Amino acid sequence: MEKNSGSKLSLIGSVSLGTGVMIGAGIFVLMGQIAELVGGIFPLAFLAGAIVVSFSAYSYVKFSNAYPSSGGVAMFMRKAYGPGTMAGTFSLLMYVSMVIAESLVARTFGSYTLQLFDVGNTEFLVPILGVLLIVIAYLINISGNKTIERTANLTAVIKIAGIALLALAGLAFAGFPSMEAWSKPAPGVVSGGAFNFIAALALSILAFKGFTTITNQGDDIIDPHRNLGRSIILSIIICTILYTLLALSVASSLSVGEIIAAKNYALAAAARPAFGDLGLILTVLLAIIATVSGLIASVFSASRMLAMLSNMKQLPRLYQGMSNPALVFTVVLAIALTILFDLTRIASIGAIFYLIMDIAIHWGLFRYLLKETKSNPIIPLIAIVLDVVILGAFILMKYQSDPLVLIVSLVGFVIILVAQRLFMITHTDSQGVMHMELQMDGDGAMAMDKNSEDGDEMDMDK
Repeated sequence: MEKNSGSKLSLIGSVSLGTGVMIGAGIFVLMGQIAELVGGIFPLAFLAGAIVVSFSAYSYVKFSNAYPSSGGVAMFMRKAYGPGTMAGTFSLLMYVSMVIAESLVARTFGSYTLQLFDVGNTEFLVPILGVLLIVIAYLINISGNKTIERTANLTAVIKIAGIALLALAGLAFAGFPSMEAWSKPAPGVVSGGAFNFIAALALSILAFKGFTTITNQGDDIIDPHRNLGRSIILSIIICTILYTLLALSVASSLSVGEIIAAKNYALAAAARPAFGDLGLILTVLLAIIATVSGLIASVFSASRMLAMLSNMKQLPRLYQGMSNPALVFTVVLAIALTILFDLTRIASIGAIFYLIMDIAIHWGLFRYLLKETKSNPIIPLIAIVLDVVILGAFILMKYQSDPLVLIVSLVGFVIILVAQRLFMITHTDSQGVMHMELQMDGDGAMAMDKNSEDGDEMDMDK
């Protein structure tokens, strides 16, 4: 049944959700991690990351304009690769990277909130506060789209205005950082140099990756064929401006050593020299608002994608004995990751999964759907090259510094791949044909006819 347009998201609401996910954790926690890798030039890493993301965004805009749905990336993969193991594996990588981002947001909330109190055992309290935030996000998500949009609109205004004010006030107080300071070697930086800069782009891209959650709003936004692409572009522009200003402000207020020492709450530490304890308190409150709204938006998008994968028969049918099983599963998985991993490892695993999925998106557009989406073939090819170079550098760096991240990532990828292959076999008939009829409750623009030639029944060898 077609949804009432009055209950759908507006373009402003969509941008609010998109920026909510992007600003929710990326800028608050990744800045310190990037500074640890590249030293004083970390503001340039955010600008370079924005350039890479701009090339990547082209594929998502083209896909969104052509195939809007609540499945977002999952539907794009199905369109490009056909239903089956490939589409399911890469779609699940995207879903897991979204849930990883939720745990990153949750732990960021805990790290910043504890700056308001004089406590010693933060390693124990950070995940507890993170889990509490995830539960709150769940309660808000079950109250409906309009509640989510109103929450997103309010918090987006507070976040954007607050971060802009924080950045501009910091620059007014301390001035722009000098280029000479950027070129000096910094104590505590792993190695520095061009290699580390390229590897660090994996994390700066992670700060922008929230724009992909906008693709999951296709069944929930007014005029999706136009507004999804516009929302993606606007969200990236807004976050690029905010990230650059804030990175420059932090670089002017703190030394690289100080940023690294406070990498899990770098913005709060940067506010103290300029504004004292009051600045610290206001920054922490801003971080709390940003992480709360970011998690609400991310849970909204990830659960929509999981439900779509089930409807597409890429996953077993979700348990119907509870209200919104996709939302429940998403929240439970996010809680588990929040408890098990620290911020640095969560960010690293999320970056690896996202970049692999991103490469698959661009290749799918280039190889199979250029004509259907009216796309320029050069741009997705450039995006693939950039992703491969960055991912390769990041993997090599982690192999040298933290191989556990690579082990967990590899194990996770293998589990997803094998599980998808085994599940595909369960609905393949004796002639080797997969029965993948798409079952959706959205409007006609999203549904696929059972007799269409788009791959409702698919041979295993395709």
